[in-house]
Amino acid sequence: MTDMSALELLLTAVIALVLLSAIFGAILGFAAIRFKVEGNPLVDQIDALLPQTQCGQCGHPGCRPYAQAIIDEGEAINHCPPGGQATINALANLLDIPAPELDEEHGEEAEVKTVAYIREAECIGCTKCIVACPVDAILGAAKLMHTVIAVECTGCDLCVEPCPVDCIDMLPVPGELADWHWSTPRSSVELLKKPGIIATDRHGDVAA
Repeated sequence: MTDMSALELLLTAVIALVLLSAIFGAILGFAAIRFKVEGNPLVDQIDALLPQTQCGQCGHPGCRPYAQAIIDEGEAINHCPPGGQATINALANLLDIPAPELDEEHGEEAEVKTVAYIREAECIGCTKCIVACPVDAILGAAKLMHTVIAVECTGCDLCVEPCPVDCIDMLPVPGELADWHWSTPRSSVELLKKPGIIATDRHGDVAA
């Protein structure tokens, strides 16, 4: 009889815990939906257009804070050298405003995309480049050789300055088929302005 009572007490406790868990879970689920803080979708769209280098050249710790500042604080859209003029134009088109030139106080647009390369034989394993990398693209440990995961490197070059032995180079990324684009064709006006071609020449060819 005592064993039966103990079993019933145990079952009652388990059932009570299950019911309480279900009730509190339902309350938390309702609260998560009811009091959910919606993000600004425009901030998400701006962040998606930024290059995600997290280099800090815009004056913010990353691309997301910069996107937030553009919306919340009216920050100018031309503070991103890695994105260059193409990103500025895309942001201007999204926000329906005139596209300004890149603000050179924040840096210059690189003509060629680069990635960091560590000369491993010279690396002393100080880990300062690992700490500086905003995207965790460097592997290594204290007093051991470091190396860069090239596909993860955004080319921000923040790892170069902290290196005490100057063993990090920024190397150009080889062009691939996906990066190739047709050259913009010249307009007929530009062709007519080409030296050596004048109206009388064309008429002469036609007459011939």
